[in-house]
Amino acid sequence: MERFAFALDLVDDPKLIAEYEAYHQAVWPEICASIKDAGITDMMIYRFGNRLFMIMDVDNTFSFEKKNEMDLVNPKVQEWEALMWRYQRAIPGAKLGEKWVLMNKIFEL
Repeated sequence: MERFAFALDLVDDPKLIAEYEAYHQAVWPEICASIKDAGITDMMIYRFGNRLFMIMDVDNTFSFEKKNEMDLVNPKVQEWEALMWRYQRAIPGAKLGEKWVLMNKIFEL
């Protein structure tokens, strides 16, 4: 197993943040299936204010390239991502078009 951590910001609007959280209480089954099919074994998202933090555990079949290729040909994933961009904002320092930014681990106990 390998673990990755990501950060992303939400639009700083309480109504939109509430809508975003509501979507994540009932994530579309096709999205959950695409996550699992890519080799992601566990995923958690935490929020503080408008900042999101995601932890993603993967198995040895996972690669970022494979996940990206799968997502590009999955219309439901594309629909979900377009919908989520209504609520999301790139974190400062993100590259153009980049959503979730991979964080560097600096400590482990």
